[in-house]
Amino acid sequence: MELTTVWFVLIGVLWTGYFVLEGFDFGVGVLLPILGRDDTDRRIMINAIGPVWDGNEVWLLVAGGATFAAFPEWYATLFSGFYLPLLLILIALIVRGVAFEFRGKHDSDRWRRGWDRAIFWGSLLPAFLWGVAFGNIVAGVPIDAQHIYTGNLFTLLNPYALLGGLVTLGLFLLHGAVFLSLKTDGDVRTRARALALRISPAVVAVAAAFLVITQIMHGKPLTWVTTALAAGALIGGVVAAVRGREGWAFTGTAVTIVLATATLFLGLWPNVMPSSTSPLYSLTVTNAASSPYTLTVMTWVAAIFTPVVLGYQAWTYWVFRKRLTRTPIAQ
Repeated sequence: MELTTVWFVLIGVLWTGYFVLEGFDFGVGVLLPILGRDDTDRRIMINAIGPVWDGNEVWLLVAGGATFAAFPEWYATLFSGFYLPLLLILIALIVRGVAFEFRGKHDSDRWRRGWDRAIFWGSLLPAFLWGVAFGNIVAGVPIDAQHIYTGNLFTLLNPYALLGGLVTLGLFLLHGAVFLSLKTDGDVRTRARALALRISPAVVAVAAAFLVITQIMHGKPLTWVTTALAAGALIGGVVAAVRGREGWAFTGTAVTIVLATATLFLGLWPNVMPSSTSPLYSLTVTNAASSPYTLTVMTWVAAIFTPVVLGYQAWTYWVFRKRLTRTPIAQ
């Protein structure tokens, strides 16, 4: 396998890990004012993701860094063309991170409510805008012969991309609700499970519509398989939630996100950023890649350090695996 292919796959894996792990973080943040009836409930929800949310964001940093190093042409076109949406995502992530740290620094209901709103919007905007961004990447955007994006903000706000935003937002909400039902106990757990069951029909419908449209527009024989498996995993996760099998429900939503992301990347290959102006202007794994020497050095570094990072993160989840209840926090 060529190194350009290896790094395309690795970048896909990094984005997949980010969406699976940060996805439930975003879902919990958006659900904070919905499921949190009082400050203790909201503290339980924040504590559920408190030990892991910043580690989950590392996947985004590594995905961006790997794209810059392995496919600099892709990175340059993407970040210049999608500058404003990516800037909004960055601001939202910064505000969200600050809110987690500052929320408990002052004993005031007004102070905490303000930071709770920051967590809500700092979670909702990235959850929606990542779907919009990847919808545009898969569908193609206007790129000229010099690999320069020639559209504007409104070019990115097309129906297909907006539907992609609704899909990621819906999947992350469901993923977050299922995570809370798995991670907490008491009233928060009960309300999270009930909410997951209420929103699941809409999430299934929107996700199915997006994947079917994607298949019709950009599908390949293999992506029909991943699409069908994603649908099966999502339905299986919902059925598990109905039966109170929270671990299997979380596995189902996680596998759905994995397969949905795989569908997008498989549909994209061998392009990394298609041009809607002309297929000849599309960025591919060949014309957007770094030199073979750079890719070789990166591969050795990734082979050495990736298992260490994965092991540490797995250990973190194991240490903080217990359910959270109101009793320790209320005291």
